[in-house]
Amino acid sequence: MFNLSTVLEHHARNSPSKEALIFADKRITFSQLDAAANQVANGLKNLGIGHGDKVALTCPNLPYFPMIYFGILKTGATVVPLSVLLKRHEIAYHLQDSDAKAYFCFVGTPEMPMGQEGHAGFEMADSCENFFIITPSPTDASPIVGTKTMGMLMAGQSPTFQSFFTSPDDTAVIIYTSGTTGRPKGAELTHSNLFLNANLSKDLQDLNYNDKTMLVLPLFHIFGQVVCMIASIYRGATAVLVPRFDAEMVLSLLQNEKITHFAGVPTMYWGLLSYPNIEKFDLQAIKSTLRVCLSGGAALPVQVLKDFEAKFEVAILEGYGMSEGSPVVTFNHPDRVRKPGSVGTPVWGVEVCIKDENGNELGANEKGEICYRGHNVMKGYYNRSDATAESIRNGWLHSGDIGIRDEDGYYFIVDRTKDMIIRGGYNVYPREVEEVMIQNPAISMVAVIGIPSDEYGEEIKACVVLKPETTITETELIAWTKERIASYKYPRIIEFMNALPMGASGKILKRELRK
Repeated sequence: MFNLSTVLEHHARNSPSKEALIFADKRITFSQLDAAANQVANGLKNLGIGHGDKVALTCPNLPYFPMIYFGILKTGATVVPLSVLLKRHEIAYHLQDSDAKAYFCFVGTPEMPMGQEGHAGFEMADSCENFFIITPSPTDASPIVGTKTMGMLMAGQSPTFQSFFTSPDDTAVIIYTSGTTGRPKGAELTHSNLFLNANLSKDLQDLNYNDKTMLVLPLFHIFGQVVCMIASIYRGATAVLVPRFDAEMVLSLLQNEKITHFAGVPTMYWGLLSYPNIEKFDLQAIKSTLRVCLSGGAALPVQVLKDFEAKFEVAILEGYGMSEGSPVVTFNHPDRVRKPGSVGTPVWGVEVCIKDENGNELGANEKGEICYRGHNVMKGYYNRSDATAESIRNGWLHSGDIGIRDEDGYYFIVDRTKDMIIRGGYNVYPREVEEVMIQNPAISMVAVIGIPSDEYGEEIKACVVLKPETTITETELIAWTKERIASYKYPRIIEFMNALPMGASGKILKRELRK
């Protein structure tokens, strides 16, 4: 029997006064965090919520997130983390699809609005059996008459709780996929899935008891949740919470809090590199403490990796994972040779291979679908046996990502299957084109997509953000790219944009560009 909340309870017993979380001027110890989670658990238990029930949570990176998260787990119930950017109809879908019996939603502030006009979550008060608003302060009154707050749920509850002994194969969390290929599906991740992934994540990033890690990746996202939050709590390190990525705030915290570990998606590294007034920070002080950087969630352009490492003098360890993999599948292990552009080799207990469309395993340097099996593979999609059977075949999870394995066993992500462009019968992988274009000195960011074409089926289009005070014409950029890439791969259409659409986790939303 095993409950993931053990990772918190262990340090609450053995290091009660050690700082677990830092947020603004608040310092929260392991014992305080565990006591708050126990109050949440007692409140839920009194409502009859327990083993097997589902509880949804919408909250930015605030101390309330881990308090509620572990409180839910302690009861034996399942956490259903939801993006803070969801609109009313999307929230309603997730609550209904997951069979949620309770829903915690952050009230929002002008700095951290929640959904459309900051009130999408509020509108769901009548869509869930038990609805609780998370207010900036536990003593704040509910903004909706007759609706309870998280503070009201916790009021008078005991700070001790006997956690429910779940089975390692019980579902701990349901993570919803982005829904880029249809309506979002809930990946069921077990207590064992998450514990083993957090365990290897803390080792892969050499996370120690006295380290300070930054939680800037959204905690509702599997990367920030497991690789950052759970791994940090499991190791007994201190986590500094950042509600939303802001380059100035991140640089300030890196300097003043003496952060040792930073994990981000590629657009965050781009944002730090592009910050215009970086000279006002003590880069030498940042370099003296920052020793590990992680990148995931999307392919990191090699040029961005090289530029960041040159400026901050710290290596970026890139890995590959997905919600269905709990999430880590491969990683650039710190004790092995690192290959820029590669997502590394399989993590402990996980097998990876490249397969063709018929399920045959391919050899070195042959492009195909990345498939894997091991302790990290999800239990399945909640109430979607057909989708589960399509995704997991003969024990192998088919990722939908196109990749190659080199002669040394290192894996490289080429692209998502759905992002591949077929122009005139030729397969074009957008990432390959993006890696070339990002080297142009005028380009700050680029995303390549396919658009309908009567002549070729699909045509290649590049959406480009230029660096400040630089200019280049569409004709010049097309000609520059054509000189550096095969003739069937270069973009025929360029659209200059002020910014690229991004999701809550910092990923570029190509589906929005296609629209």
